[in-house]
Amino acid sequence: MTLSLGFSPCPNDTFIFDALIHHKIDTEGLDFNVSFDDVETLNQKAIKGELDITKLSFHAFAYVYEQYALLDAGSALGFGVGPLLISKNEYLANHPDNLNKDLRVGIPGKYTTANFLLGIAFPHLTEKQEMVFSEIEQAVLDNRIDLGLIIHENRFTYMDKGLHKVMDLGNYWEQLTGCAIPLGGIVINRNLDQETKEKVNRILRKSVEYAFANPKSGIEFIKQHAQEMSEEVMYKHIELYVNKYSIDLGVEGRKAIDVLFTMAQEKGLIQPIQKDLYLIP
Repeated sequence: MTLSLGFSPCPNDTFIFDALIHHKIDTEGLDFNVSFDDVETLNQKAIKGELDITKLSFHAFAYVYEQYALLDAGSALGFGVGPLLISKNEYLANHPDNLNKDLRVGIPGKYTTANFLLGIAFPHLTEKQEMVFSEIEQAVLDNRIDLGLIIHENRFTYMDKGLHKVMDLGNYWEQLTGCAIPLGGIVINRNLDQETKEKVNRILRKSVEYAFANPKSGIEFIKQHAQEMSEEVMYKHIELYVNKYSIDLGVEGRKAIDVLFTMAQEKGLIQPIQKDLYLIP
């Protein structure tokens, strides 16, 4: 059986999926037709139901949970891994409590978890412009926006470009909840038969475990998709976003996701959840 699979070209995803799609592990008869897209494109594809298996933002998952179930492996959760709000203006960076509602904010997508956290921390910042995540830093430098909501490897590069941190939204979340920040997960279409869904859940975990046991195995594949990222930044990226929660959400990981969804419902940001989020309840 061949299944359609979507994930980002970011090092954390290519690190996780390398063994799976290149059959370095036993995939139990499954093959994969892979598409690489930025996170917001993956979110949009999930909303359209285009893929059998896909990476998506947990914020987007709130809109597709009736069609997709969350796998136990492959997620990006952790501490100190959240999105950053940045500015070229040092005054704004030093006075986050005085951000004017008219400030223009570049966001990496409406359905990203980053945008969800921005809505919790700064609900009055509504002048948002959606951009590809990798273009946000330059938009701030060009004064096309006043604030940038950056994710992924840009958290390692903004300072070198003379930009300033206004707030670490991941740290904000951690102080608010005591939980790891849930950024993205791997979901599978509920229409597939249960045996196939559980098989994917099982072999994805094996793929992550293989990557941890053989961290250099997929290096050429990871570099191929890492654009102009230096090897140092590439490994920082992997270390930051791939951890124990990527092997198995476990009790702590599921708690963090449940808190996120409960808070979103309480604030009226999403509709009440009517179905179990997880493939394995």
